[in-house]
Amino acid sequence: MPLHPLARKFLDDLATRPPVETLTVEEARARALDIARCLPPGEAVAGVRDLEIPGPRGPILLRVYTPAGNGPFAGWVFFHGGGWVVGGIETADGYCRSVTNASGCVVISVGYRRAPEHRFPAALDDAFAATRWVAENAALLGIDPARLGVGGNSAGGNLAALAAIRAREAGGPALRCQVLSVPVTDYAFDTASYRENAQGYGLTRAAMEWFWGHYLASPADGALASPLRVPDLAGLPPAFVLTAEFDPLRDEGEAYARRLADAGVDVTLRRYEGMVHMFLGPESVQDVGRFLRDRLEAST
Repeated sequence: MPLHPLARKFLDDLATRPPVETLTVEEARARALDIARCLPPGEAVAGVRDLEIPGPRGPILLRVYTPAGNGPFAGWVFFHGGGWVVGGIETADGYCRSVTNASGCVVISVGYRRAPEHRFPAALDDAFAATRWVAENAALLGIDPARLGVGGNSAGGNLAALAAIRAREAGGPALRCQVLSVPVTDYAFDTASYRENAQGYGLTRAAMEWFWGHYLASPADGALASPLRVPDLAGLPPAFVLTAEFDPLRDEGEAYARRLADAGVDVTLRRYEGMVHMFLGPESVQDVGRFLRDRLEAST
């Protein structure tokens, strides 16, 4: 179907800015912050606080969003997008506020280390350390530790998928679900969606090559950073995979959903027609909220 009008407006706004692959890392980070600051203010939530927790190579910043009501609440550990290079807690603030209200969960946004200063697996190490810390300190956050999920957008979806795999391999923490929105799942650029959407839809093939180039210490690490290449996906938590029609990453996200389903994982897959990478429309937030409510409901 044709581009959704909201997606077209999003692309028109992006077109006034230089492509990320033409920028230095510092310029690209400033660009991401500027885009976020041009968005409308985020929704009000009952509470927001920042915490520093110990990480593998120093403190990790968390921003904790608490919904209205009485706890303990379900908890959702969230990893922002930005190709592992740009973005952060500030750029994800509006999205996290909306999901907090839509889901009724405590949302914990993780400020993981970014590349190229910290290449793979630094971001993943931080993502898993933060997930484990939240599970072990659930009472401090007003969370029921038996009702915990992970999720992320784009590169953050990659981290959420790999954190769920690492939690399975480590024997915990126990996760009830994972939400993978337009996730990066494979270090490859050979799908039909990469060919169809290589340019003109916001995220380009050249941009993804730029991000991967900054993230990996060597091309050999690409397989380790690719959830789609993990041989065994059995025993992972139920997943909601969201993809966009006009996104280079569409096919690898949908391939990962199929791999999960083939491994016996309960999977909900939705492609948002007419939408582009990182812009799925307001409906997607409500879909994520419903999924989290369903999967993280109180145990009976």
